[in-house]
Amino acid sequence: MRLREARRVELADFVAMERQADTAGFILPATLAEHEAAFDRGEVIYLAIDDDAALAGFILLAPESGGDSVEFRRIVVRDKGRGAGQRAIRLLEDWCRERWQSRRIWLDVFEFNARGRHVYEKLGYRQFDSRDLDGKTLCFYEKRLA
Repeated sequence: MRLREARRVELADFVAMERQADTAGFILPATLAEHEAAFDRGEVIYLAIDDDAALAGFILLAPESGGDSVEFRRIVVRDKGRGAGQRAIRLLEDWCRERWQSRRIWLDVFEFNARGRHVYEKLGYRQFDSRDLDGKTLCFYEKRLA
C-alpha cells in the first residue's frame, strides 16, 4: 500500500466511493463539483490510496497554518474490514510528519460511527471535544505525533 497525490481525473471515483451504502451514512458526501472546486483551490490535499497498484481509496487533509497541525478530513476505502484504512492512516501520519513536520493530527467523527471511533482509538487518537451537528454528536479526536 502507498499514498500519492491524487489526480483530478480520480475525483469521480472518489465521489462513487463516498456514495457506497457502507460509507455514505458516516460522512457528509460531496458532489463532484464540490470536490473539483476544493481540488482546484488547493485548500485540501487529496491523497490516493493505492493497494496492489489499484485505487483502493482516498484521504483528505487540510494542513493548518505553519503545518504544525493537520486536519484529517476524510478517509474512504473501497473494501472495508480488511485493515486497509488502518494501514492508510499510519501512512498518512508518516506523510504529515515527513512533508510538513506536523506534530498533531485532528479529526471529527460522528458518535454513532462505532467502527471509525474504534479504529481511531486503536491507533492512538484521543477524544478532546464533542459538538452537536444537526441533532447528531460530532466527536473530535487528536493524536500527537512523535
